[in-house]
Amino acid sequence: MPVLVALSASGGFAFLSHSSDSASQNALTPTSINFSNLWAKRPTLLTLARVSLSSGSTTQTDDGVDQSSLTDDFKQARRSADWKAAKAYHSKGLTYDGRVEGFNGGGLLIKFYSLLGFLPYPQLSPSHSCREPKKSIQEIARALVGSIISVKAIQADEESRKLIFSEKEANWSKFSPRLKVGNIFEGKVGSVEDYGAFVHLLFPDGLYHLTGLVHVSEVSWDLVQDVRDVLFEGDEVRVKIINIDREKSRITLSIKQLEEDPLLETLDKVIPQETSVDPTALNGSDHFAIEPLPGLDTIIEELLKEDGINDVKISRQGFEKRVVSQDLQLWLSNAPPIGDQYTLLARAGRQVQEIQLVTSLDQDGIKRALQRVLERVP
Repeated sequence: MPVLVALSASGGFAFLSHSSDSASQNALTPTSINFSNLWAKRPTLLTLARVSLSSGSTTQTDDGVDQSSLTDDFKQARRSADWKAAKAYHSKGLTYDGRVEGFNGGGLLIKFYSLLGFLPYPQLSPSHSCREPKKSIQEIARALVGSIISVKAIQADEESRKLIFSEKEANWSKFSPRLKVGNIFEGKVGSVEDYGAFVHLLFPDGLYHLTGLVHVSEVSWDLVQDVRDVLFEGDEVRVKIINIDREKSRITLSIKQLEEDPLLETLDKVIPQETSVDPTALNGSDHFAIEPLPGLDTIIEELLKEDGINDVKISRQGFEKRVVSQDLQLWLSNAPPIGDQYTLLARAGRQVQEIQLVTSLDQDGIKRALQRVLERVP
């Protein structure tokens, strides 16, 4: 089919295709190319026109271009320009609303002008799987075909023909400015790893847009050996934001900081004076007259071996009316230190003992010392 090219009065080009079909004998059918819309859709560094269709055709680009009417050189020039656009989106961190053209075993196919990019499944927003948790990732992908999603280019390499997108990064740009350290969110547990659990954060619009990590040390005040014993995928939890790394797009979360630290108690709180203590419950007699709870004497001996701990003495004891646990439990009191003297609490059964600790360590140093001691004592 011969193709003629004419310059229009407006300064554009028109491809005139002559059809031999008897139904179009009259005809040189003009397909015009309009340069005026380029700047609305591509960065200013581009000079190639956006192509718009003004007559019928069968094969079109996302801008409506009849591909059959374009020369190979024109197609190549267009693709080169679109690669420049992709690189600009990548370098400037711009968000692009792309159509989902299809999917495969690894992710979604995203249309970017004349190019086809790839969005790996791990780069999808968690909102999709949280909204339909019973669907497989392939079922979710199939339902997304034909839809428009906001994405960011995380790789744009024309030489290797790699154009990779991320919906997560687009969500980070949109929603992370709303976050502050100390914010509390309802969340849903995603994957659970050895080092912690990933939790998807629920936003006021009812969708889970961002994901943070609850490190194993922030799951519970109790010692957690395996996060999988405590948290499971799909669990609904409340979390507190304790750190935001905006450069690396990372959110650090805590579950335990929404609960009171059991190592920060006072004797009077463990044994409420008003209701749960016997008249003679609090004993202020000399510490030499108080027999240590079973196993406490060994812990005291080990504490004295720790650097920075100078003296450990039992000062008083009390008796609860209820038995919380027969096992020996140890706390660091939240009573303010007096000089270099801190207070520990030990409990077994109904009996609670208060221990005075003379040390040059701070509160965190004492906690670490206690942890080392408890790991040594059988």
